[in-house]
Amino acid sequence: MDGSSHGSPTEENEPELSLVIPAFNEEHRLAETLAAVTSFVEARGSAMEVILVDDGSTDRTADVAGRFAAGQPWLQVLTIPHRGKAAALRAGMHAARGDLIAFSDADLATPLRFLDDLRRAVNGGCDVAIGSREGAGARRVGEPHYRHVMGRAFNWLVRMLVLPGIQDTQCGFKLFRGEVVTQILKRSRLYADPSETISGPRVTAFDVEMLVVARRLGYRICAVPVVWTYGEQSKVHPARDTWHNLTDVLRVRINDWRGYYR
Repeated sequence: MDGSSHGSPTEENEPELSLVIPAFNEEHRLAETLAAVTSFVEARGSAMEVILVDDGSTDRTADVAGRFAAGQPWLQVLTIPHRGKAAALRAGMHAARGDLIAFSDADLATPLRFLDDLRRAVNGGCDVAIGSREGAGARRVGEPHYRHVMGRAFNWLVRMLVLPGIQDTQCGFKLFRGEVVTQILKRSRLYADPSETISGPRVTAFDVEMLVVARRLGYRICAVPVVWTYGEQSKVHPARDTWHNLTDVLRVRINDWRGYYR
């Protein structure tokens, strides 16, 4: 895996939880994000590492993160060539050392305190705990109506084609047992080719593929209600990213038919 890192934890203290945060051109809000992450880590006082993956940003994301990591031994900054969010997540999860591995979007649209709920679900017997913006106790804040309609239509398609019963596959807030991540990444195929070219931010169905693989391997997936706030500076492009997601889901469906995930 190509890339450079700063602030990597020592080998003596293996973390219980690894949190992976992919970042592409996040200079404008990264300091606020890292301050919130610091408060979360310090308040819990548990063995934890945070891996911020700079996805080949063209702004000062890497510089801001690197300076912050210099004073925080639990924070590792990993810089990779730009290949999109899926590749950034893959790189971060490969680098993670925790018994539990989580990921969150860089805007912290779902507050980190909900990681405690996801951990309780895993401690209660789940192999994968996913933040869900649907169902009792879940709440969406400030989401435009058209975005909500598009999201529900996409989820309906996902349920029809590959993941019946899961009401929200796209919330970027998930937690896995470490050994589950290892088995999933061995079989996942979306954006795994290092020669594949990605330009700009790319919202993908990498999450969908991970959950399909988990289900095919017999792992228990549990949805945990969360509060999620729509970001005015969201990088999502509704038309373009909907097309990419639909294409990805069809690729997942074909790969599933071929038995690649079993």
